[in-house]
Amino acid sequence: MLAITIDYPSNQWKVGGQKELPVPSHHYLPPRPHLTSCFPHSPGPVDVDECSEGTDDCHIDAICQNTPKSYKCLCKPGYKGEGRQCEDIDECENDYYNGGCVHECINIPGNYRCTCFDGFMLAHDGHNCLDVDECQDNNGGCQQICVNAMGSYECQCHSGFFLSDNQHTCIHRSNEGMNCMNKDHGCAHICRETPKGGVACDCRPGFDLAQNQKDCTLTCNYGNGGCQHSCEDTDTGPMCGCHQKYALHSDGRTCIGKYAPLPGAADVDKRVKRRLLMETCAVNNGGCDRTCRDTATGVRCSCPVGFTLQPDGKTCKDINECLTNNGGCDHFCRNTVGSFECGCRKGYKLLTDERTCQDIDECSFERTCDHICINSPGSFQCLCHRGYTLYGTTHCGDVDECSMNNGSCDQGCINTRGSYECVCPPGRRLHWNQKDCVGECPGTASPWAQLSCSKVGGVESCSLSCPAHSLFVPGNLRPSSGRDFRVGVGEGASFPGVLPLFPSPCLSDGRHNGASARGYRKKVPWADGRLAEGKLGEEAAPRGLRVTVPPAPADTCEADCMRKRAEQSLQAAIKTLRKSIGRQHFSIQVAGTEYAMAQWPAKALEGQGACGTGQVLQDGKCVACGPGTHFSGEPGQCVPCVPGTYQDRDGQLSCTPCPSSDGLGLTGARNVSECGGQCSPGFFSQDGFRPCQACPVGTYQPEPGRTGCFSCGGGLLTKHEGTVSFQDCETKVHCSPGHHYNTTTHRCIRCPIGTYQPEFGQNHCITCPGNTSTDFDGSTNVTHCKNQHCGGELGDYTGYIESPNYPGDYPANAECVWHISPPPKRRILIVVPEIFLPVEDECGDVLVMRKSASPASITTYETCQTYERPIAFTSRSRKLWIQFKSNEGNSGKGFQVPYVTYDEDYQQLIEDIVRDGRLYASENHQEILKDKKLIKALFDVLAHPQNYFKYTAQESKEMFPRSFIKLLRSKVSRFLRPYK
Repeated sequence: MLAITIDYPSNQWKVGGQKELPVPSHHYLPPRPHLTSCFPHSPGPVDVDECSEGTDDCHIDAICQNTPKSYKCLCKPGYKGEGRQCEDIDECENDYYNGGCVHECINIPGNYRCTCFDGFMLAHDGHNCLDVDECQDNNGGCQQICVNAMGSYECQCHSGFFLSDNQHTCIHRSNEGMNCMNKDHGCAHICRETPKGGVACDCRPGFDLAQNQKDCTLTCNYGNGGCQHSCEDTDTGPMCGCHQKYALHSDGRTCIGKYAPLPGAADVDKRVKRRLLMETCAVNNGGCDRTCRDTATGVRCSCPVGFTLQPDGKTCKDINECLTNNGGCDHFCRNTVGSFECGCRKGYKLLTDERTCQDIDECSFERTCDHICINSPGSFQCLCHRGYTLYGTTHCGDVDECSMNNGSCDQGCINTRGSYECVCPPGRRLHWNQKDCVGECPGTASPWAQLSCSKVGGVESCSLSCPAHSLFVPGNLRPSSGRDFRVGVGEGASFPGVLPLFPSPCLSDGRHNGASARGYRKKVPWADGRLAEGKLGEEAAPRGLRVTVPPAPADTCEADCMRKRAEQSLQAAIKTLRKSIGRQHFSIQVAGTEYAMAQWPAKALEGQGACGTGQVLQDGKCVACGPGTHFSGEPGQCVPCVPGTYQDRDGQLSCTPCPSSDGLGLTGARNVSECGGQCSPGFFSQDGFRPCQACPVGTYQPEPGRTGCFSCGGGLLTKHEGTVSFQDCETKVHCSPGHHYNTTTHRCIRCPIGTYQPEFGQNHCITCPGNTSTDFDGSTNVTHCKNQHCGGELGDYTGYIESPNYPGDYPANAECVWHISPPPKRRILIVVPEIFLPVEDECGDVLVMRKSASPASITTYETCQTYERPIAFTSRSRKLWIQFKSNEGNSGKGFQVPYVTYDEDYQQLIEDIVRDGRLYASENHQEILKDKKLIKALFDVLAHPQNYFKYTAQESKEMFPRSFIKLLRSKVSRFLRPYK
């Protein structure tokens, strides 16, 4: 009988004296029992597995196989040797077979892989190379016609145009002179002007100039000579050939598959022939589409990232990554063969992870908005300061308020930058609403001077000044009011100046709008009744100082008029007294109303030394109290104006009482219009406050707080009293936007050029903001107002060429001329991110760049159509004359074209980059040429190469996608090391 003993040693099964069978480590074995059956057996020698114990001496690239009482070493597939020494087999060594690759074979340890030349893509079998049709992607970047060819493509132009040096844009031909602009210059590719005025022909990279010095002969260096597989240069041009597994098509360029017998010993290396007897990766890539790996059980196919292996175990199929979670893209996903590409919505940019979209902060760019820029996700908004209006999307122009119903002024209106001013004729003064003209109090033809004080170096000085539109007349000073004096306040405290309650006369120019009191003298009585004049000592400064202003006689001015004018005139005096008397408590009484002055604590006085009058310290900076507030010494901070007062200026020490005495209004009123009790629009009163009466029939009033109403004019009436707009006047015709109603002729008149009117039924047109104008009369919107300015001499290193009114539509009949004159030994590089010109049969609006103003001079760039795909090119001449012209019939957004000048030593490198179609093939690369911040960084380095060291490697990676850096790195390396 045969006895079987199972001892379960480690991970092996032992059957009698037979060979131990290894058990996979992941299999579970039960605890080791000792089983003995009644079968006779004979013990044998125990075999040692050197492979599992690691005692073999096989090479790292060999496979160890255990044998009875021994083991053997076999080199892994892709390696050669006797097992104890193995070396990689170079499948690419045989130039004829080339590993089965039709273009380039790259050997890797134990295997190899095939790659294709530029302009080709690897086929699914991993060996053949197929042409890429560049024209399918954005027309290959060609401005007009794109023609695909084997391994390359070519841009062509319509009749009447020729291809520029950048190989993508087209230039209009000329019929004048024998130069490079003439359609008969005869050069097949590039025409260059010679110093003597003639022409010389040149060819694009990858072409040789023919013997006739005009034509260009294709070589294998451009698009593989138009051959699908192999290319050989001959005297007659490229000669195409095919890999041994393919046959040449009748077109002499394309290769087609063929069934060929297995290669013989004479054709194939012996190492490859030995593998033909079994399926191996060395023969036809093992039948795999892509990657093949030899294993002990045969070949194993696999696919690169972006492909999936099909059930046949050989074929690779493209994965549409966009179907799963949008490919991981934030916004858009576009599937490509073996990969995919993410894109972003307008207003966003793709980060260098090529997945994430980040909002473009347009406000971080230079010159985005004239005044205020507010960024928002995917967009931005420009705002203008008060008194300005937006035009051309980003620009701000002064509003001519006087063109809008005379600024609602009662009499004259003067426009100023950012504001306007109403004026009155001689003998009348401006009302508190700054719009109406009212009569003067009797005997008050001349305004009085006002006191203003300032502190410099801790010393406070005061001086007299006249109100606006009046002149100081020193000869008219009253003897008692013109003396210099010093007022002592407490121990050792005094200030020089002129007593603020003794104003001097001013000569009015007829437009006075000051608020100082006139027509009566104000006296400052001390407690004993003495008049404070001359120099006063400490004993003359009692702590209970009281300032009283007696009312003027009733026959010189109305009582209310007196009280209001006195209150207003005392504001300057109160401010000065508050500063000067400091710690002393005092009060002022005006027409029976007493005003208590706040006491400044000692700490506040010390702190004020660091800031000016009416300012507080915030975050280490002195900040003036804003409108609607005033500085209070007691809390040492800005406090809101109480109801019944207002303050419309910065840095004030008090608030101005409202003209109305009802105590209504807002807390923190910033102007007199926020005081309560004003007459509503459509109503008026003698002072602009209640009680009010409605505007009579035939009149209207659009604003509150007015003393009168505007007449409709021309005998027109309104349907009822209390109307608020000219649109309520019953005109004989109803005018549409772009027109205004003439009350004399009772007709609608088109708004003249330079004005617009967006509303129906108005009696005026609005003047365009700033220095803008309209293309035609009858404009209906401020967007029709366009800046006409353009042209000029441009900088030596970097700058912009910008259509007028950009990014708003450019004006009609514009003509702009720019000049770029680089320093010696520098050339010009231009990037056109996008350009928007109306498409016409005839070029109505055109941008042209050439050497000089002469139409026959050599031209670098010319276009008359919209082109949203970016293009970069170098100037064909050292200087550039650039002209933009528009006709009367069309308008568009135009362009903003950056340029840079660079050292001419880099000319070959720059041209190699900008002429490479891969620079424009990827949408991500296109976005780089549109990104103002990235272009600025690139131009900064091109203009000043030493600035390259400002950017770290990490910053470069974060700014540019990997594919863009790879493209530039290969070209820079080839430029710096041309023979490696």
